Amino acid sequence: MQTVNGLPAHVLLVHAIVVLLPLSAALLALTAVWPAGRRRLAGPNAALSVLVVVLVPITTSAGEWLEHRVAANPLVHRHAELGDTAIYAAIGVAALALVIWWRQRESSGRTPARRTFLAPSANAVTVTLTVLAVVVSAASVYDVVRIGDSGAKASWSNWAARP
Repeated sequence: MQTVNGLPAHVLLVHAIVVLLPLSAALLALTAVWPAGRRRLAGPNAALSVLVVVLVPITTSAGEWLEHRVAANPLVHRHAELGDTAIYAAIGVAALALVIWWRQRESSGRTPARRTFLAPSANAVTVTLTVLAVVVSAASVYDVVRIGDSGAKASWSNWAARP
């Protein structure tokens, strides 16, 4: 998918990433630190974060298509380089969201044969996951801000000079 109704698909898809990746990151931190929220939100956030992992390569692919159709520019190149890091942020959020969701399932007895692979009652594991979730969440939001800022600069840096 390169265009949507005549517009570059990247311009439209990027809005999904800008909203959904920070949302998933915020929900990750919330489910990590708040047990009541974890019971309600861990499953939906696991699904959301996997959706984001699917959307990021589609968005970056559309961005690479667009990059080859605009004038060569160091700002566009920088944005493209930073955009390639979004998948790592999305995978980190999704991996931790899935682990937190699975641990919630294990602690509530929703897994087959009451397995406890991820030690839902181990405090050390819980603390470690909580710290990781908060750090990964913050890093992913920071990454989205950096990418978005570089894209805005690439798009709008000389808008006033245009007739």
